[in-house]
Parts: sequence; structure tokens; C-alpha cells
Amino acid sequence: METAEFLSVLDREGRALAAAAAEAGPGAKVPTCPEWQVRDLLRHTGAVHRWATSFVARAEPSFRPFGDPPDLDGDALLAWFREGHERLVATLSAAPPDLECWHFLPAPSPLAFWARRQAHETAVHRVDAESACGRSPEEAARDLDPGFAADGVDELLRGFHGRAKSRVRAEVPRVLRVRATDAAGAAWTVRLSAEPPVTERDGGGAEPDADCEVSGPAALLYLSLWNRAPFPAVTGDSATATLWREKSAVG
Repeated sequence: METAEFLSVLDREGRALAAAAAEAGPGAKVPTCPEWQVRDLLRHTGAVHRWATSFVARAEPSFRPFGDPPDLDGDALLAWFREGHERLVATLSAAPPDLECWHFLPAPSPLAFWARRQAHETAVHRVDAESACGRSPEEAARDLDPGFAADGVDELLRGFHGRAKSRVRAEVPRVLRVRATDAAGAAWTVRLSAEPPVTERDGGGAEPDADCEVSGPAALLYLSLWNRAPFPAVTGDSATATLWREKSAVG
């Protein structure tokens, strides 16, 4: 996907998140994040948006920690979220292609990284906001394009869980295969061991042997790998799928 496509998704998903949060109300529980109410979701996502904006707007060359969200609630909190989301979209849209700034996953450019990362961050949290309105993740997944969802699976498996800090480890080596049924070339082989996972995107050749395969529509795979929904289908050693559930949370 191109940067402009990610920005379009980011814009749409942020607006949908705000609309769902307004419908649910700040005190509503968020079933997909059981420890959160909607106000926590808005504070977290709004802080992430401002954090991302700061690197791009200032061409910040090194890591800086999150800032604390303001002590706002109700309509004021929702307005704060919307303002930060709009500023993020505007800042990314105006940034030069050759922007240099800090980023934390491999990408063609820092701008490509931040547009992609914030589109996925916002899409997943839009699903969270809609869960507070009583919409299931399976229903929310219908609004996700299969190509975008497959890209999100790739970012999670080869990006986040390609890092040394991934907690998905197995004492006995195992192979997990992840396969989207509605997106071309969307299959991954994840090799688990006592070391960080090693993931390869399959190139359409013979399918490698795997201890376990999780499969289904890309959007449902995307949300399930982010622990927002059950796996659509599991074949083989279900303990490998359970290991993912227990160890894959990204902090």
C-alpha cells in the first residue's frame, strides 16, 4: 500500500473511532480491552496520535517517551481526541517524502512508517470503540479492506514480533502458519523457539510443514492476532495458537 492509502485509512478510522466513542459515552466498558472504559481508549489513542505527530512535525531524530494525556472527560475529551487526530492526518499529509525522523520498525522511509503504523493503530482501536457500542469484532471486521488487513498482519508478525522484545517464545521449537483466505499471497510461516520469532511471508510455493495453522479472512486474522477476536480457524496443534494468545501482547 502507498502512503496516501494509509493516510486515507487513518482519516476514516479516526473519525469512526470518535463517532463510536461519542455514541457509547466515556464511561462505557470496552469489551475488547476489558480493563478500559471509553475514556481510557480516547486518552491512550489521543496520546499516541500526538506522540507520532511530534516526531514528524519536528523531524525528531531520537526516541522520546509518551506525554501524559490531559485530565479531560466527556465532550472535552472527545474534542481533544478529534483535534489530535486531525492534526496527525494534516501533519503526515504535509510532510516531505524525504523526511528523516525516529521510527522503530523497518520501513521504506520514516514517513511511510508513521502513516502505516498510525493507520493500523487507529483501525484496531476503532474496533475497540465499536465494541463499546455492542458491535462484535466480527462485525467491525467487515469495514476493513482485506489488503489493508493483510498488511497489518505482516506488520505485526514481521515487524513487532521480529524484534528482540517479542515475548512469543517456545521451549520446544514450533512452526505456526498464518494464512488469509481472501488476499493473494497473504500467508506467513512463523518459527517459534527460545529466540525471537522468525517470520517469512510465503511466496506461493509449496506450503511448509507447520505444527499449527490459523486461517480465515484477512480482517478476522488481523483482529485475532491482535487478540481482539477468536482465531477464525485452527488446525493442528492448538497449543501453538494458545501460546500466541498468551504471549503476543505488544506493550
